[in-house]
Formats: sequence, C-alpha cells, structure tokens
Amino acid sequence: MMRIPLFLSITAILFMAFSTLPAKEPAMTLSSEIRTKALGILREALVLEDPEKFWVSMHAAEGLTLGGHGDEIIPVLEPKLSTEKDGQRLCGLARELVRAGEREPIEVLTEVLRREDPYGHTHAAESLYKVVEVGDAVVMRERFEKGGDIKLRLMAAAALARKDGDAAAYTFIRECRDGKDPDGLQIAAWILGIIGDKSDIEPLRKRLADAPTPVIRGYVVNALAVLGDPEGLAMLTRDLDDEDPMIRTYAATFAGDAKAYSTQARLEAMLDDPFADARVRAAQTLLQLSR
Repeated sequence: MMRIPLFLSITAILFMAFSTLPAKEPAMTLSSEIRTKALGILREALVLEDPEKFWVSMHAAEGLTLGGHGDEIIPVLEPKLSTEKDGQRLCGLARELVRAGEREPIEVLTEVLRREDPYGHTHAAESLYKVVEVGDAVVMRERFEKGGDIKLRLMAAAALARKDGDAAAYTFIRECRDGKDPDGLQIAAWILGIIGDKSDIEPLRKRLADAPTPVIRGYVVNALAVLGDPEGLAMLTRDLDDEDPMIRTYAATFAGDAKAYSTQARLEAMLDDPFADARVRAAQTLLQLSR
C-alpha cells in the first residue's frame, strides 16, 4: 500500500478545512460613474471654506479615509493644526488626521482634554473614542467620573470602554440607555451601536416607543441595525427617505457600520440629496462598503 507523505496529508486537510469556511460577504460593486461621483462629492466638501460647513468637511475627510483615500486629507488638514484657535474644531482636524494614519495629533486631542477650559472637552473625548485612544487615562477617567455634563461623561466613558473594556464605563453607558435624559439615550444608543453587543438589542428596542424626538428614535434604530437586528435594518432603510435631513444623514452614516449592502440604490440616489451632509455621508458609505 502506497503511503502518502505527511506534509501532503496536512496540506489536504487544511485545504478541505478552508474550503468549508463561509464565503466572505460581498462588498458593493460601484459603477465607475458612481465611484467618480462619490469621490468628487467628498473631495469638493473637504476643501469647503465656509465656516458653517466645517463639520461637513470633516465628515468628508472621514469618508475619504474610510473609502481608502486618507492620504488625500493629510496635506489639506495638517497645515490647519497650527492656525486653528477653536478647541472643538481643532479636535476635528486632529481626529481626522489620526484616522488617516498620523499619530502625532493624538497629543493635540490629549492637550484639549486636559485644558482647564471645558469648551473642547467633549469633542476631545469623542474624538479619542472615535480613533480608539484615551490620550491621558487619568484625565479621561476624571472627565468620566466628574465631568458633570452627561455628554462629556458619556464620551469619556465610551473612550474608556472601547479602548480598555472598562466595566464601570459600560455600566454607565447602559444606565444612560435606560434612563430619562434625552441626550443620555441618544448618545448611549450611538455608542452601543458601535461597541455594544447582542444583549443591548432588546433594551434598545424598548426605547423605540418612548424616544422623545424622531432624531433620537433614529439613533436607536441605527444602533439596532448595526447590532444586527433585522427590524432595525428595515427601519434604517426607511429612514434613508425621511423628510428630516438629519435623520437621512444619520441613517446613511450607520448604513456603513451596519454593512447594509441592500441600501446601495438608495445611497446612490442620495448623492443628489439637497442636504450637503447627507450627500457626503452617502458617498462615504458607498465607498466604504465597496472596498
């Protein structure tokens, strides 16, 4: 009887094992026309000079990075770090540079978080959360425990939970999810959609009925969709057609986190949305899901 060499037997076993793995979920396939249009929207928004559109330009920077073009934002945003005087906007610039691969601006976010003036604290904590950093852990914990303002406390808790899995931070976020403060529910839902788990689905679903505003309800819907809830995904899809531009915009953003490939046609239509931020977020998600 012919003996099969051991290395060939192992190779055959490995081949059979890998061949039975589930196929990778397909990404979107964009036409060259749609890809060019989406990139054009983001590139145009990135260089907007209107101060009222500053955050739209930061969202465009995020979209370019998520779409694989983060190298384009660095020469545009980096020179502004030394001239921007507004602490909140400084955090936006630093955050997007970190997201694009630069490490030095983490110290900018940390410095704003440490300032005695609380003006930029929430933006610094939120930005550090978004790039999965805490900056100064001692200061971040102080902002969480003694921040006073629920938005600051939640964003500091989110940074600690996401980076270090902090149990007390998670507990606070979930208490806010179930609490009566509208800001607490809105921000907690957003956070848990990203760093929560399946155990958050039912508690979030219960908040749909008593969400104090349509926008806050939209945040709960988006969180459910990202956590894998089919009903939440169906509601997110409907929200892409909502008459409120902010609800459309948030739904377009979270369609990316939810890997909502089924929304492609609607997102492509949103590239002509009259609301600038909705166009930017639709472009972002199309590029993100087509990578």
